[in-house]
Amino acid sequence: MHRHLRRICLLVAVASSVCASPALAADADHGADLARRWCASCHVVANGQIQASADVPSFASVARRPDFSSERLAFFLLDPHPKMPNFPLSRIEAGDIAAYIASLR
Repeated sequence: MHRHLRRICLLVAVASSVCASPALAADADHGADLARRWCASCHVVANGQIQASADVPSFASVARRPDFSSERLAFFLLDPHPKMPNFPLSRIEAGDIAAYIASLR
């Protein structure tokens, strides 16, 4: 139950930061910078990238998924999961990366 409550709280916090007013909207450019720094060793994060792991999806393919949601992706990035390194992202950084991925649609 505690883990479920934590997930709900994180989802609400992320949704609030991602869906905030335009002055506080997620920054896709900052998300692109973070993606190049932290994600490009495994994922293709931008056109022209020549190296990444073969068994992980590119950011463009993630963005094109029919069920894609920036809010769910930002939440996913904040929640520890075994397949990816546990980067210490803030809610704002997770929202920025999700906004960058959404911009690739």
